Amino acid sequence: MQERAVKTRERILYAASELFDECGFSAASISKIMKRARVTRGAMFFHFPSKEALAHAVMIEQGNGLELPSGEDGLQRLVDITLYLAGELQTNPLLRAGVRLAIEQGVFGARDDSPYRYWAEEFAGQLRAARKKGELLPEVDVEELAWMLVGSYSGTQLLSQISVGRADLHQRVTVLWRYLLPGIAVPAVLPLVTFSGQWDRAAA
Repeated sequence: MQERAVKTRERILYAASELFDECGFSAASISKIMKRARVTRGAMFFHFPSKEALAHAVMIEQGNGLELPSGEDGLQRLVDITLYLAGELQTNPLLRAGVRLAIEQGVFGARDDSPYRYWAEEFAGQLRAARKKGELLPEVDVEELAWMLVGSYSGTQLLSQISVGRADLHQRVTVLWRYLLPGIAVPAVLPLVTFSGQWDRAAA
C-alpha cells in the first residue's frame, strides 16, 4: 500500500508539473490534473489538500530526480552543473514547472525562497571546493557569489524562455560564464575551464 501511495503521489506530481509548465497555475485545474494523472478526487486530496499545496510541492521538489554531472568538485563541475541544468530546463517538466512556480508563486499565495536557497547552497558547495583548490581570486566571497550566480542564472533562463522558449539557453549560460569567470577565477584556471563535457553527454 505504501509503495502504491508513493507511486500515485509521483504520478500526480508529474501530471501537475506538465500542466503548470504548459499553462501556469491558474489554468491548470484540479480536474485537468486528475485526468492526466489518472487518479480519483479522493486520491488527489489524500496527497494534496489543495491546488496551492500541490503547486508548492512542485516548486519545492523541482530538483528531485536530477543526476548532476559527476567529477571533481570545483569551478569546472560548477560550470558543468549549470549547463546540465540548461538542458534539463529544456526537457524536464518538474524542473521547468518548479522554476516557473518559484517565479509566479505570488499567484498561489506563497512567499518561499527555499528553491533559490537550495540552488545557492549547491553552487556554494562547488565554490568552497574551488576555494580549497586555489581556483578563486582571494577577494571572492563564496556565499555572496553563490547568491549572485543564482540571481543571474534565474534571469538568464527567464529571458531565454521569453525570447525563444529556452532554445538558446546553453549559449546564454556560456556567455554568462565567459564574462563572470575573469572576475572570480585566478588567471591560470581560465584556459582550463571548458563549456562542454558531462552536461552534454547527459543531455544527449
